[in-house]
Amino acid sequence: MGALLGGTLVYTLLFAPRFWVLILAVAAPVATHEITRRLREVGYDVPFIPLALGGQAMLWLSLPFGARGVLGAFGATVVIVMIWRLVNQGLDHAPVNYLRDMSATILIAVWVPLCMSFAALLVFRDDGPGRVLCLLFPVVFSDIGGYAVGVLFGKHPMAPAISPKKSWEGLGGSLVLGVGAAVFAVTVFLDRPWWVGLPLGLLLVFT
Repeated sequence: MGALLGGTLVYTLLFAPRFWVLILAVAAPVATHEITRRLREVGYDVPFIPLALGGQAMLWLSLPFGARGVLGAFGATVVIVMIWRLVNQGLDHAPVNYLRDMSATILIAVWVPLCMSFAALLVFRDDGPGRVLCLLFPVVFSDIGGYAVGVLFGKHPMAPAISPKKSWEGLGGSLVLGVGAAVFAVTVFLDRPWWVGLPLGLLLVFT
């Protein structure tokens, strides 16, 4: 399934880049719902509906209006979720945990649809599909390297209080495969010198 999904993404970027926005538009509410659900499990009140609709606005307005459309939709989303949260809780008493919940909500709006919108904007450049692939390849292979090396050789936890299964050995695997994938991507997809992939791979792995 992962190989099929990966192949679909690569084919879309290389041969039908405008469908890339459609893929992002499908993925955005799924990711938003997953994060919202997990936050609700620990007591946050995060409004999913305006977040999902605002995410769609950010992505689709990137087509006719570019960055102005994305940022305008993001600003409108922030205002709407703030009002939605107040109205949903009721206006006859002081809101509870309003700043905490709004901070989490706006973080999701930035993390998921706004960052996805940058990927949408990127694909419209002449070398846009290659640039997107140069971001995707290191991330995917960093995960593969971290998981494989961590499972096989991981013995020294990095931050057990935050992520008990992450290990220093896994980080090494992420660095090797992530940086290697970045070097491969920049040379194949952008025809750039191999060393350009080194800082790109390091940046994406540590991010």
